[in-house]
Amino acid sequence: MRYEIPGTMRWNAQAYDSSFGYVSAHGAPLLDLLDPKPGERVLDLGCGTGVLTAEIAARGAHVLGIDASRAMIEAAMAKYPGLEFTVGDAHDFTVAHPYDAVFSNAALHWMSRDPDAVISCVRMALRPGGRFIAEMGGAGNCASLISAMKTAWREYGLPEPELPWYFPTPAEYALRLERGGFTVRLLEYFDRPTPLTECPNGAADWVRMFAGPLLQRVPPELVDPLLRRVNELAAPALRHESGWMADYVRLRFAAQRR
Repeated sequence: MRYEIPGTMRWNAQAYDSSFGYVSAHGAPLLDLLDPKPGERVLDLGCGTGVLTAEIAARGAHVLGIDASRAMIEAAMAKYPGLEFTVGDAHDFTVAHPYDAVFSNAALHWMSRDPDAVISCVRMALRPGGRFIAEMGGAGNCASLISAMKTAWREYGLPEPELPWYFPTPAEYALRLERGGFTVRLLEYFDRPTPLTECPNGAADWVRMFAGPLLQRVPPELVDPLLRRVNELAAPALRHESGWMADYVRLRFAAQRR
């Protein structure tokens, strides 16, 4: 299955790996929660460039990486030619054979069109008793970054940006999982201030990577001054002596298909 998903964000896979490698680096506790066993079948949903897919495979599992971004999948295939990757939309994917586990790191909050459809597809991809192990942005994630963006857009007379993310409360997402045919075994909700060590332009670099499509709707001559204003607005909360920090809030869970 190789196709482009209409309407998905276009990623710069190389920049993502070099400047935002912490997304994968913070996946180690989630991998331990997954605890893949040799011979298990695991689906990595929103696999990006395949770093954690490879870690799952290294523990002996048979793993398939799925991502809506063709650029990410092409990068993953180039880095890990011995693993299986495919382009697919989490809202309506199907698999030929059931999996023991579905794993997802820092991806579910991008699947904002219909979160219940994603959960339904995950359930259908799992065998009865199979587990869904994931971490995503939770309510309050990037609150200072988003506030700075909205204020800057408003000051420049631009329409309020239509944000592409879905950051649920723990109660909200637990209810979705339960209604979707899962039993929630573990749910954690915590702050994770994250250094933007590879972002010399701070919040502006973050916006360019994670909200690039919003900038495409901004007149070209306004992009640079707009992002400078985002930095000015975000700096009191997010710029420290040690450098810029992203105000991440994470929602991590383990659920079992009923």
